Amino acid sequence: MHPSKTSPAEIPPTRSGGALDRFFRITERGSTYGREVRGGFATFFTMAYILVLNPIILGGAKDKFGEQLDTVQLVTATALVAAVMTLIMGVGGNLPLALAAGLGINAVVAYQVAPLMAWDDAMGLIVLEGLLICVLVATGLREAIMHAIPQALKQAISVGIGLFIAFIGFVDAGFVTRIPDAANTTVPVQLGTGALTGWPMLVFCLGVILTVVLLARQVKGAILISIVLMTVLSIVVNQLAEVASWGLTAPSVPDSPVAAPDFGLLGQFDLLGSFGQISVLTVVLLIFTLILSDFFDTMGTVVGVTAEAGLLDERGQVPGLGRVLLIDGAAAVAGGAASSSSATTYIESAAGVGEGARTGFANLVTGGLFALALFFTPVLTIVPMQAASPALVAVGFLMMTQVKHIDWDRYELAVPAFLTIVVMPFTYSITNGIGAGFIAYVIIKACLGKAREVHWLLWGTAVLFLVYFAIDPLEQLLGIK
Repeated sequence: MHPSKTSPAEIPPTRSGGALDRFFRITERGSTYGREVRGGFATFFTMAYILVLNPIILGGAKDKFGEQLDTVQLVTATALVAAVMTLIMGVGGNLPLALAAGLGINAVVAYQVAPLMAWDDAMGLIVLEGLLICVLVATGLREAIMHAIPQALKQAISVGIGLFIAFIGFVDAGFVTRIPDAANTTVPVQLGTGALTGWPMLVFCLGVILTVVLLARQVKGAILISIVLMTVLSIVVNQLAEVASWGLTAPSVPDSPVAAPDFGLLGQFDLLGSFGQISVLTVVLLIFTLILSDFFDTMGTVVGVTAEAGLLDERGQVPGLGRVLLIDGAAAVAGGAASSSSATTYIESAAGVGEGARTGFANLVTGGLFALALFFTPVLTIVPMQAASPALVAVGFLMMTQVKHIDWDRYELAVPAFLTIVVMPFTYSITNGIGAGFIAYVIIKACLGKAREVHWLLWGTAVLFLVYFAIDPLEQLLGIK
């Protein structure tokens, strides 16, 4: 029987381990220290790829002034926030839910927010978003907002972000390249440089194949295993062959695998600086996008993982949900304050549950491993994009699986969901996808005579997005330009 489906009654009774056992309720939940430790390791190895991907996504982007964040400092910040917030969730929430910089949210920061302002202003927006989430949790509005958005649109947002992330992976690896306008072609992108050439491209293609095979075989740590093996292959290729360029990161063996952490990015944020760079309306919409991404990733993950662990109460509710959501909001604040982007709860925590984790004790192991990673930044920063990008493609696939839950026969839901999904990658903008979906949903419902079925929060949001899309003609009309 699968470990996560084993009922407490079927688990051999264990003797209480004292105060620590009682605090984490290990025996009470039918677990053991061994299972919690194994679960902690499994969770770490299935999500440790974020230590590589987050620096690549954020470090590869430029802010409004052409500045880039330091990759080594990003590794330190990512590991630190993951370690601290995972430990806090373990002690404060007592659930096997690990946290780290959120994929999807970091894409918003890198490709949506940073080009509009300085990095410290962008990270200030993340801190502001986290603080607002904490306020919404404290007032109970988080659940109200979540209930206002149709489930189909929530799922479509996840799918759209998945496609966007996969597209970024293909572009970053060079598998897909932009065609210059001077070429006078009707095709906006192409395969490689017209064809797939070079050793780095071979590494990427092999990485994609390896990752999907490992996922298909349900190998725990599939993404991390692929990154490690492809990095080793990249190092060998770099030594034996002449490679013109690997892009941002070259796979050169460091002089030492250990180095002191570089905490240079900690505290580098300006809470309200974004308001001096862009319009208030744009700031509001960006914060809304960040909150929306954080909201539904977290709620889906928390409910899904705790249900898999058999920890939902008789009413189907998550134990201590208020504390869990508050810690998740605090993780967003911590991520922005450390310049590692918003941290959120990881669905990969299900791997730990599959190994038997049922309590926050597993988080002590996962968080401890992230803390150790602070001292191995030279190893983690030799990973080229071609070795790491297959993980983006794989994560895109995992997020894409939500598409099966959308009712495609109900056009009033399916059309807005479709627009949400396709507009994100096609316009390289998560904000645009969400806005297109919301506006389409409201308009279709109104035209079908079902306007009353639309929550007032959605009406207000749709109006904001409508102004956002029409901001240029409105500014001209009002004489702002």
